[in-house]
Amino acid sequence: MTGRRAVTAELLARLDLRAAGTDPTGDERLVALARRGAVPDPAIRQAAREILAEIERGGGPAVADASRRFGGGLADGRLVIRRDELAAAAVALDPPVRTALLGAIANVRRFARRQRPASTVTQIVRGVEIQRRWVPVTRVGAYVPGGAAAYPSSLVMTVVPARVAGAESIVVASPAGPDGSLNPVLLGAAGLLEVDALIVAGGAQAIGALAFGLPDEGIEPADLVVGPGNAWVTAAKLELAGRTAIDLPAGPSEGMVLAEPPADPLRVGADLITQAEHGADSPAILVTTSTDFADEVGHAVETLLEAAPRREILAHSLGEHGRIVLVADLEAAIAVVNAYAPEHLSIDVEDPERVVAGIRNAGSVFVGPWAPESAGDYATGANHVLPTGGLARGCGALAVETFGKFIQVQRITREGLASLRTTITTLAGAEGLHAHAQAVEIRFRKEA
Repeated sequence: MTGRRAVTAELLARLDLRAAGTDPTGDERLVALARRGAVPDPAIRQAAREILAEIERGGGPAVADASRRFGGGLADGRLVIRRDELAAAAVALDPPVRTALLGAIANVRRFARRQRPASTVTQIVRGVEIQRRWVPVTRVGAYVPGGAAAYPSSLVMTVVPARVAGAESIVVASPAGPDGSLNPVLLGAAGLLEVDALIVAGGAQAIGALAFGLPDEGIEPADLVVGPGNAWVTAAKLELAGRTAIDLPAGPSEGMVLAEPPADPLRVGADLITQAEHGADSPAILVTTSTDFADEVGHAVETLLEAAPRREILAHSLGEHGRIVLVADLEAAIAVVNAYAPEHLSIDVEDPERVVAGIRNAGSVFVGPWAPESAGDYATGANHVLPTGGLARGCGALAVETFGKFIQVQRITREGLASLRTTITTLAGAEGLHAHAQAVEIRFRKEA
């Protein structure tokens, strides 16, 4: 037991904030832990900028050339997979996988349908009416991570809300694996979702293909590019943000578990390892009020790792980015969560709803002992494309609203303008914008 305790102590570093009482947010150690971002370093930004410039100039051949240099292309050199081939892949899916995909799609669609915004009309004064008209984006480009592993669940999460929103065209980009082939489940999922085309490319070149289009392949530029990805994908999306709409930059996946007795330490340990499985740079953090419970969770993590197929990778992730944060009470725990603003938050305490009520900053919250993060990743219907790097302080999950916008339509009669006349001309004069005032007055010139 002594040896195991020593390994665990090294694996999950501790941050003891109990002395700070109910509000530890001013502690410089917590500030440092929460200070992170989703934006890649400048060198990657610059390299992505250069790749995008190549794609904009060279189109499909430039994408193919980038894939030869960086990987992600098909072995046969094809760049685009069409709807008929995707439909055939859907038919070829193993029945259990097809059933699981259809179930996930149905749940995501059910949740998404409740999100579609409604247009509204407001009468400001008599003769002045403003309509807020919701309109879906016409062409969507969705990036789905791939390469060494395939993520059909991310395909579902990006395409279904776009379909529910009413997007007319959805083109997906995803890289092939190291052997130059695409995962058949990913292809089949694209077929089930009736994706218009799948560009086989990864990284910045894939984002460029979506944003600029591939004229030789009959693919038009996307109005909006969405989807999670690595640092190169994020850098490319940020470079395009002034020209093409994007959803949000995505940094490493991250998870926080707020738990205390009577929670099961083994269950909590499993939740931490689930988060570490996302990647070697994925933070997995336990926030708890109990030192004994922290010890038990640490031991549970080590026990679970002993039988884990990817033990070394998971142990490295937890060793580099795993933390146990000790706090004085649940109020302090809530303060830590809100300061950190995690992508995923699991709450496993005796009265979870009390904690939920205090959470202001989190991407997706999993409540109670029967709500593992993996349920949301695959099956509940909630979207798993979430803000990372602390962006949950200001934005939320990918949703139907992401795939549309509100257009303001202003209808003004003569009576309405007359009622606003003095306000407009006075404020325009105060700002020195005399042409603005004239545009009002000229309409009443025959009445002078």
